[in-house]
Amino acid sequence: MFQAKSYLSRKFLSYIDYKMETGDVPRRLLELADARRVSLASLSRMIGKNSSYLQQFVRKGSPRKLEEGDRGMLARFFGVDEVELGKPRDNSFAIAGAPVRAEWVDVARLTLGASAGPGASEPDESAFDAIRFSVRWLRSMGLEAESLSAIAVTGDSMEPTLRDGDEILVDRTPHSVRDGIHVVRLEDNLLVKRVYASRPGVITLLSDNPAYRPIECQPDEVDVIGRVVWKGGRI
Repeated sequence: MFQAKSYLSRKFLSYIDYKMETGDVPRRLLELADARRVSLASLSRMIGKNSSYLQQFVRKGSPRKLEEGDRGMLARFFGVDEVELGKPRDNSFAIAGAPVRAEWVDVARLTLGASAGPGASEPDESAFDAIRFSVRWLRSMGLEAESLSAIAVTGDSMEPTLRDGDEILVDRTPHSVRDGIHVVRLEDNLLVKRVYASRPGVITLLSDNPAYRPIECQPDEVDVIGRVVWKGGRI
C-alpha cells in the first residue's frame, strides 16, 4: 500500500511539474508581475536580457522554460519558491499543494529617485535591482513585500534624517493621508517630505533641513505615493 501511494504521489507531482513547465508558469509570472506592478520589460532587463525576452516567453512560449539562473533571480525578486516558476520538484514525499514559506524576499529597487531638494521629474519607474529583507521582519513591521519599493534619496532637504544617496523603503499600501515622512508627487516632481495634514483642507510638506521653507498645497494638488518605513545608507 505504501509503495502504491508513493508511486501515485510521484506520478501526480510529475504531472504538476509538467503543467508548471508548459502552461502555468507564464500565467503565474503575469500574476506576480501584476501584483508587484512591474512590467515584463523591466523584469527582463533585471535578469540581464533584452526587454522583450519575457514577453516572448509569456506570449509565444519561447524559450519553452526559464533558465535556472533567470528563474532563481525572479523567484527571489517575488519572494516565491522556484517551483512556481518551473523548477522541478526534487522531493517525492512533499505534500502536493502545500505552501512554501519563503524566509527572505527581494524588494524592487526602482530607477527613479525621490528628491530631498528642489524636486526632480522621473518618468522611468522600472526596477533595476532588489534589496533582500527578512519575511519575518517585514511582518513584524506590519508590511507586505508586494506593496514595497526601494528608491534613492537625492538632495539635502531632509537632512539630518535622510541624506543624499540614502535608500528608503516606501510602503505603497493605500491609506488616508496622515502625518509622517512620505514620498509624494507634486507638479510632476517626486519629493520625499514630512507630511503635515492636521489642518483641514491643507497639506503641508515640511523639510527637516531648516534652510528649506514649508510647501503648502491643496489635497488635490499632491499625490501621496507611499509612506517611508525604513532607510539605509553609508555611515
